[in-house]
Amino acid sequence: MFRILGVPLPAKSSVEVLTADVTEIRPLERRVDSVLRIVSPDDNGGFVLAIEAQGRRDPDKTVSWAYYLSYLKAKYGCPALLLVVCQDKATADWAAGPFRLGPEGWTALSVHPLVLGPGNVPVITDPARASRHLAPATFSAMTHGRGQEAPAILEALARALNTADPESVAYYSELLEIGLGNSPARDIWRNLMPRTYFPGRGTLIEQTWQEGEAKGRLEQSALSVLRVLESRGIPVSPAVRERIMTCAYMDTLGYWLEAAVTVPTAEEIFVHGG
Repeated sequence: MFRILGVPLPAKSSVEVLTADVTEIRPLERRVDSVLRIVSPDDNGGFVLAIEAQGRRDPDKTVSWAYYLSYLKAKYGCPALLLVVCQDKATADWAAGPFRLGPEGWTALSVHPLVLGPGNVPVITDPARASRHLAPATFSAMTHGRGQEAPAILEALARALNTADPESVAYYSELLEIGLGNSPARDIWRNLMPRTYFPGRGTLIEQTWQEGEAKGRLEQSALSVLRVLESRGIPVSPAVRERIMTCAYMDTLGYWLEAAVTVPTAEEIFVHGG
C-alpha cells in the first residue's frame, strides 16, 4: 500500500498494532479507526500510522486530523502519518489536502494526509491473491465498497481470511467493517464474516462479545441464587431451577438473590421481583 502511495518503506519493517484511543484526560473522546507502529531494524523508533476511514467531506476533520498527528507524536515519541481511506473519488481528492491551520496569511500548521481511494487502489477479487496480500485486499474492499465489484471483493477477502491466523482475521475483518460504514457492503461483510481490536465502534465482533459477556453475568447471578438456596438446605425442584436459570433480567435475579436468604421455600422467591 505504501508503494501505491509513493512513500518509501524499508522491506524488513515490522508492524505493531497500537491502541486507537487518542482520548485526553479531559472528558473529550477522539478515536481514530486504527493505529499501527511501523518499525525497521535499522531505524530509530520508526513511525506511527493512523488509519481513518472517511465517507464524505467534513471541514471539522482538519482540526481532528491535526490533533491525531500531534497527539501520537507526543505519546509515542516518533513521527506520525495519517492514512485516509475513501470510497469515492471526490472525497479522496478533498482528503488529500493539504489542510492549513492558522490565521489569514500565515500557516501555523499544515496537514498532508496520505489517501487511498478507488482511483489508486486495485480491485482484488481473486481469493489466492487476497490470501497473499491481506492488507491490499482489505483496502480494496474498503475503497471499492460502493462499486459493483464490492460483493466479489468481499467474497475473495472472506475466503482469504479463512486461512489466516486468528489475530489477522480479527484485525482486518473489524477494520473493514468500520471502513464500510453504514453501507450495503457492510451488511454483506457481516454475513460473510460473523468474528476486538476496535472497542466502542459497534462492530459485529464487539456486539457478539458484549452479548456473550451479558449472558455470562446472567448465568452467574442465577447460579448464585441456586447456591444460596442449596446452602440453606432448601429443596429446588427442576421447574424452579429452570425458571431461575432462564431468567433474562439482572434486576429480577437480584431480587431473587436477596429473597433466597430468607424464604422458607424455593417457590417463594418468585413473589419477589417477578
